[in-house]
Amino acid sequence: MSRVLKVSGLLIVLAVLIAACQPTPTATPTPQVFVTVVKEQVVVEVTPTPGPVEGTILVDGSSTVAPITMAVAEEFQKQYPEVRVPVGISGTGGGFKKFCAGETDIQDASRPIKKSEIEACAKNNIEYIELPVAFDGLAVMVNPANDFVTCLTVEELKKIWEPEAEGKITNWSQVRAGFPDRPLTLYGPGVDSGTFDYFTEAIVGKAKASRGDFLASEDDNVLVQGIAGDPNALGYFGLAYYEENKDKLKLVAIDAGDGKCVLPSPETVANGTYKPLSRPLFIYVNRARADQKDEINLFVKYYLENAKKLVPEVGYIPLTDELYSLALQRYEKRIVGSVFKGEAQVGMTLADLLKAEQ
Repeated sequence: MSRVLKVSGLLIVLAVLIAACQPTPTATPTPQVFVTVVKEQVVVEVTPTPGPVEGTILVDGSSTVAPITMAVAEEFQKQYPEVRVPVGISGTGGGFKKFCAGETDIQDASRPIKKSEIEACAKNNIEYIELPVAFDGLAVMVNPANDFVTCLTVEELKKIWEPEAEGKITNWSQVRAGFPDRPLTLYGPGVDSGTFDYFTEAIVGKAKASRGDFLASEDDNVLVQGIAGDPNALGYFGLAYYEENKDKLKLVAIDAGDGKCVLPSPETVANGTYKPLSRPLFIYVNRARADQKDEINLFVKYYLENAKKLVPEVGYIPLTDELYSLALQRYEKRIVGSVFKGEAQVGMTLADLLKAEQ
């Protein structure tokens, strides 16, 4: 045997021993290697194995929409455990400040984006995709010890909540003749809340037009505890939080002016008979981030494809199949902007707006 062959044999044996002593790799995905022989030539084909989707998706905004996003995130993370989805709750208005500054990837919103927020996003070159995800009704509640209020008219709610009522309408007897002489204490969302914006626009006639002498909080759980512990209380927040705490609160029916007292429920909210306190809920997605990051793109698609099943589990009302389909089309086409254009679209349904855009 020649010296060259002997040396080659020793090198091969040494290489095998060294390889056997190397630590076994753990986290790095192993590429698939296919070896074929073509006319006595060895051809090596390497097909990379993609690693798992990972990263962090930053979400903030509405406390009303947060439970839906959290439920979606929990299910999503079962499939993609390397993706983190922290959900902040700073209110719709507070969330839009962060979103339009580029600090978050997705914005939870309990109302459409406003003109001032549209301008803030444009100033910072933030393009967004507006996506409806559910319906919600605003619940008006009193303490269970209240035995005289079962229904209030929109006019009575306006009388209670309009700015001119501050310091003046402070007793239940001032709301309606026949109500007892008892103090009236009020609880409601803070000024950065989309629920506050929607309620004031629907009841008073102008967003943010409200008396200021009420206990305000961005955390609906604080409002639950306040109303539950105060026999003179009247307050409002999203229907889902009432459903979670119905043993502590008493729901009030609303008369929109036609003499019919209607309680909010999944049926009355979805069919529009509970008025004017029914509304759609949204997420807004930073378009550039969705294009750049697989985890965001996958999460948004998962959200729209699974919301119908998950939305009722946290107490909200799902959209119709048609609306989820239109929303998914809007996302896949990357249609940016708002169908509401920063204004109330009176007489137009969500389906009408999305169809017109298509």
